[in-house]
Amino acid sequence: MEYDLKIVNGLVYDGDGGEAQRADVAVRDGVIAAVGDCPGEAHEVIDAQGLIVTPGFIDLHTHYDGQVSWDANFQPSINHGVSTVVMGSCGVGFAPVRAADREKLIRLMEGVEDIPGIALSEGITWEWETLPEYMDALDAKPHAIDFAVQVTHDPLRVYVMGDRAVFNEQAGPDDIAEMRRLTREAMEAGAIGFSTGRSDIHRSADGDWTPSSEATAEELAGIAEALDGLDHGVLQAVNDFDLEREGDAFDKEFDILEAMARAGNGRPFSLSLMQRDFAPDQWKRIIERAEKAQAEGVDMRLQTAPRGIGVITGLQCTFHPFIGFPSYKGICDLPLAERVARMRDPDFKRQILSEQSEKLAGDGTPVPPIVDALMAAIDYVASKTFLLGENPEYEQGPETSVLHMAEERGVGALEMIYDLLLEEEGRALLYFPIYNYTEMNFDNVYKMLTHPQAIMGLSDGGAHVGTICDSSFPTYLLTYWARDRQRGERLSLSEAIRRLTSDVADYCGMTDRGRIREGLKANINVIDMEQLRLYAPRMVQELPAGGQRLLQDARGDRAVIVSGETVLTNEELTGHYPGRLYRSGQNSLSRAA
Repeated sequence: MEYDLKIVNGLVYDGDGGEAQRADVAVRDGVIAAVGDCPGEAHEVIDAQGLIVTPGFIDLHTHYDGQVSWDANFQPSINHGVSTVVMGSCGVGFAPVRAADREKLIRLMEGVEDIPGIALSEGITWEWETLPEYMDALDAKPHAIDFAVQVTHDPLRVYVMGDRAVFNEQAGPDDIAEMRRLTREAMEAGAIGFSTGRSDIHRSADGDWTPSSEATAEELAGIAEALDGLDHGVLQAVNDFDLEREGDAFDKEFDILEAMARAGNGRPFSLSLMQRDFAPDQWKRIIERAEKAQAEGVDMRLQTAPRGIGVITGLQCTFHPFIGFPSYKGICDLPLAERVARMRDPDFKRQILSEQSEKLAGDGTPVPPIVDALMAAIDYVASKTFLLGENPEYEQGPETSVLHMAEERGVGALEMIYDLLLEEEGRALLYFPIYNYTEMNFDNVYKMLTHPQAIMGLSDGGAHVGTICDSSFPTYLLTYWARDRQRGERLSLSEAIRRLTSDVADYCGMTDRGRIREGLKANINVIDMEQLRLYAPRMVQELPAGGQRLLQDARGDRAVIVSGETVLTNEELTGHYPGRLYRSGQNSLSRAA
C-alpha cells in the first residue's frame, strides 16, 4: 500500500484561517504525506463527503498531571477533538517530588483543582523524583493522544525549599539558583514551559495558601531566566490580582508578572484573562497593560475562554447552596437516594429553609471567602443560575434564570433552588457562570476572543471534576461561535479552527502540528458540522477509588486521528494508543514516526 490512511472527499480547513478547500489527505508513517489529489491505494480510507477535515486541536491549559498516570484516553478532552494537551497549568503538579512530599502535592492539587485526593493517591504511580524522570515515566505508558509537560512552580518550590516553601516565605538567592537549574534541566529534557499561580482562591485541601502564591518578582524572574538562550519554551501565569484583599494591588501584581515575562528573554508568556463580577473592568486593565508590554517587545498572550467560566452545582457536585446548612450537614454522607428521600420530606424542607448557611471558608478548608459572600447573596446567585437543558445553552438572559422561575412561582430563590436540585432523582445540575457573565451576555467574551493577543485556553481539562466541565470548549467554539450564536457577533469557522490549532501550536513552538500540511504530524479531525453538538454535563463515578467527575459528551466527531491512527470514531474510543509525550525543542516527528 502506498499510504496507511487516506481521507477523501472532505472540505479541508488547513488551520491557517483561510478558506476551506476540497481535497484529500494522505498519511504515511504517522505523517501527512500528501494534500490535494492523492492517487494511490491506502490501507484505510475515510470517506469525508459532507464533512470537514481539520488539524487536531491543541488544549493549552489542562490539569491531567495525575490522571495521565492511570487514564490512557485523556477523557473528556479526546471527546472534543483534542489530540494534544498541555499539562501543568497554574503552578500545580507532581514533579519534582521526594517521597515524603507526595501527600503534600496531592493536597495541593485536591484543593486548587478540585480533584479527589483519594483518587490521586490511588491512581498516581510515582515512578519518578525529578521532572525528566516524570516525563520518561509518562512517555513509557500507552496514551491515545499527545501531551506536553510544564515545570510547575509549587512542587519545584517544595522540592528546593522543603518546609520553608510556605505561603509568604521568600526564596533566597541559592534557592532561586537551584529552581532555575532544575527548570533548565527540565526544559532541556523537553518540558514545554514553566507555570505559576497567584490566585487568592487557590488553596490546598487543608486551606493553606499555595507555596508560590506570594513569590517575589526576583524569584519569578530568576526562574524564568532558565529559558534564556533556548529556542523553545513558554511561560504561563494565573492571577486574580489580590481581589479578595483590601486595596488595589493590580499594578503591583502586573509588574511582578511582567518582570517574569521580560526575564524569559523573548520566550512567549500567557496570562489568564476573564471578567470578574467584583471587578468588572479589571479585564480591560489587563488588556491595557498587556498591549503596552507587547508594544515594548514582550511576547504576551492572553488566555481566554469561549463562554462563562461556570460552576456546576448539584447534590452530586462539590458545591451547592445547602452544603453549609446544619440540617444538610446531618445527611450529607448518606447515599444520594437517601438524601433525596429526606429532602423531599416536607418537615425537613421547612426546617432547612428556616436555617442559614454556616461559614464555609476559613482555616482548614480550601473554600475561599468568595463562597461565603455568594451564599449571603443568594438572590444575586439565582439571578445568574440556569438550567442548561438537554442541548446546553450557556448564553441565557434573566428571563430564564432561577430567580425568574422563583418569582413566577411566588417562592424564594433558595426554595426554588432546593426544588430544582431534587429533580431527576437528585441528579439535576444547575449552572452558575461565576466569571465572564457580568452583563448577562457574551459581548465582552467576543471582545476577549478577538483581541490580537488572545489565545484559547482555560479549559482546565482534568480539573475541577466536581464543579466545572469546560474541557468541551473546542466543541463549543465550533458550534456556538461559528454556527449557532444569535445574540451577537460570531466567528467564522476557519477562524475558530485556527484558534484551536495553528495559533496554539505557533505559540507553543510546536512546529510539527497544528496544520494540514505535507510533512507535518498526522493529528487530524473529521467532523460532521451539521450534526456537531454538545450533550448536557453528567456525573460519573469512574475515578480511582470510586471518585466522581463531570463529563460532557459530544456528537459529530466522526474521527479523531493521532499520528495517523484513529483513536475515536463516531464518539467511540478505538483502543489505539499512538499518543506520545511532546518534547519541546526536540524532533518529535522522528519519535512519532
